[in-house]
Amino acid sequence: MEERKLRVVFPFIEAGMGHIMPMKSVLEVFKRKYGDRVNVIESKFYTESNDPDLIAFEEFLTREVRRYGKSRIYGYWATLNCQFWGKNLSGYFTNNFWRHKAYLKGLKHMTELEPDIVFSTHWASNYLAWRIEKRPICINYCPDTFLNKLFECDSDITLISMPYGYRRAMKKKMYNENNLKLVPFLIRNEVYNIPLDKKTNRINMGLPLDKFTVVLAEGGYGIGRMKAICEELITLHIPMTVVPVCGKNQELFNYFKSLETTSEVTFMPFSFTTRILELEAAADLFCGKSGNIIAEPTFFGVPSIITNYATLIEKYIGEHYIKEVKCAIKEFNAHKVVKKIISFINNPELLEPLRQNAVNYHCHFGAEATADIIWQQIIKKYPHLARKDI
Repeated sequence: MEERKLRVVFPFIEAGMGHIMPMKSVLEVFKRKYGDRVNVIESKFYTESNDPDLIAFEEFLTREVRRYGKSRIYGYWATLNCQFWGKNLSGYFTNNFWRHKAYLKGLKHMTELEPDIVFSTHWASNYLAWRIEKRPICINYCPDTFLNKLFECDSDITLISMPYGYRRAMKKKMYNENNLKLVPFLIRNEVYNIPLDKKTNRINMGLPLDKFTVVLAEGGYGIGRMKAICEELITLHIPMTVVPVCGKNQELFNYFKSLETTSEVTFMPFSFTTRILELEAAADLFCGKSGNIIAEPTFFGVPSIITNYATLIEKYIGEHYIKEVKCAIKEFNAHKVVKKIISFINNPELLEPLRQNAVNYHCHFGAEATADIIWQQIIKKYPHLARKDI
């Protein structure tokens, strides 16, 4: 009788692309390196069973992300509220008490997946995996700058990419060098297929070759200061290319398409696009709210103006790129953002230090190390699998 292969579950949760992209990144590398030795399970965890309570819970997560983007006060309140109640109470009320049916059905569905290992990029799947009767190896990756209380849920090993968050967590009694690891940021693997040459990307995307290019994005839902910034930029008599990416905000995209510009400005709005990486790589400057999207222009050596912090988590992400990487600046006033852009166009030397710092940070990205940590945890518990490496 053929031996049952271990089941390694990668649960995708729609709560902003900052959780989905890291999952895709690790999944692809893990499948390439170790997929022939285990059974890799890709799970759209809250929607694949078509259960209305599970679907409603994921919709709740998505709705909260949108509310953070619309209201900075609400985003900060939500983060600080978790800090106040602590990891156990925050986890219990968020995952169990308020939506108890979804919690019970989540436990049932996680059990049905028969996982031996669960790799999570969102706290909700890790919370469930830790509580099923036959507990799997739980590996929890936090895509944020630090572990908020929901990400401090119990796991066999927790991974984080930001040095600030790692140092902060290591001061807590629950973490040590064995159960907390600092890993490169899990940027999506498609970045390695994109040329680093700006002109090549501008040709591929139909952008002017010789104009200063600004790409703007406000996350997957297109909520932020992008509208006001673009409205002012397109009235200027300065040669530039302005590329707003509206994501799923079709109303904003349609509005942008209706606007007239000066003859000097090339205005090319996009709705949701699978080619945003090429746009970012074509840019001289990226503008948008803080979040893990800032990693992508940084990977391509493009400096950023951060235009909003929707949550305390986003504040720390922004400060990572401003203070540690030193490839970004912060400006929340739309008119002052426009003045900064004009200044960079007229004085390119002001932008150069930020650009060079972004270039120097290029080596701090990639999923290889994380995929290897997952495998190491597997062979630690199932050492017979290591012999297949020989």
